[in-house]
Amino acid sequence: MASSLHSFRIAFVGAGSMAEAIIRGLTETGVADPGRIAVVNRSDSGRLEQLHARYGIRTSNDANTKYDMIAEADIVVMAMKPKDVEATFRDLKHAISSKQLLVSVIAGLSIAKIAALLETSAPIVRTMPNTSSTIGLGATGMAFSANVSPEQKELALGIFEAVGIVSVVAEPLLDIVTGVSGSGPAYIYYFMEAMTKAAVEGGLSAEEAQRLTLQTVLGAARMVELTQEHPAELRRKVTSPNGTTQAAIETLDRHQFSEGIVRAVFRAAERAKEMGEAIAPDSVLR
Repeated sequence: MASSLHSFRIAFVGAGSMAEAIIRGLTETGVADPGRIAVVNRSDSGRLEQLHARYGIRTSNDANTKYDMIAEADIVVMAMKPKDVEATFRDLKHAISSKQLLVSVIAGLSIAKIAALLETSAPIVRTMPNTSSTIGLGATGMAFSANVSPEQKELALGIFEAVGIVSVVAEPLLDIVTGVSGSGPAYIYYFMEAMTKAAVEGGLSAEEAQRLTLQTVLGAARMVELTQEHPAELRRKVTSPNGTTQAAIETLDRHQFSEGIVRAVFRAAERAKEMGEAIAPDSVLR
C-alpha cells in the first residue's frame, strides 16, 4: 500500500486540524511522498507556511496555482469547514475531473450532494474521522459511491489507515458513526473531567486527580483491547456484590448514565444529518 500511494498526487482543500492529522500520518509513516502532497486554502497563508515548514509539502492560496494543484491531483481530499462548502465548491468544480478520486471529511454531507454541488461524476469517498487521528489512533467511518473502483477503495483505506483504524459502512450509517467515534472522544474527555472533579473534591490535588483518572481510562481501554472481552463482562468481573463498585454503578444508573450516553450518540448523529442538510438545501440544487 505504501508504494501505491507513493505514486499518487494528493491535494487537500482546507488546512485545518483534520487535514494536518492526515498529512502527518501520511508523511511520518512514509505512506505518501511529501513532494506529491499539496494543500490549499482560501486565505490563511500563515497556516500554509506552517504546514510547508513541518511536512515539506507544497502549499498555495494563489488562485491560479492552487487550481493547478487541484487539477493535477489524482486524489482530492475535501477538508474545509461546513460553512465554507458552498463557496469553496463553486470555486473548485472547474478544477475537478471525473478521473480524480474525491475524498470528503465533511460531517453530514452526503455523496449525492457532493456530486450535485461539484457537478461531477467522479468517484467519491465519504469519511468521518475523529480527532484522535492527530496521534495516529483515529477511528474513521468510510463509505463509497457506486463508481469507486477496488483500487481506489484501497487507496482511500491506505490514507486513513495511516492515522488509525477504518470501518467501511453503508453511507446511511455514517451519521451514527459520527455519533459514536466522530464525537466520541469528547464524551470520554467529559467523563474524565467529572472523575477529576470528584477526586479533587475528595481531597486529592488536581495533578494527582488527573494522573489517576488518565491511567484508569488508559488501563480500562487497554484491558478491552488485550482481552477482547465485552466491556459488560469486564465490568461484571470488577463489580463485587454489595461492594464499592456496585454502589457506584447503582448511583450512575439512578442518574440514567447509560441512557444519557445512548441519547448523546443519537443526538450527535441527528445533528450531523442536520448539518449536511443545511449545506445547499435541496431546493437550491433543483
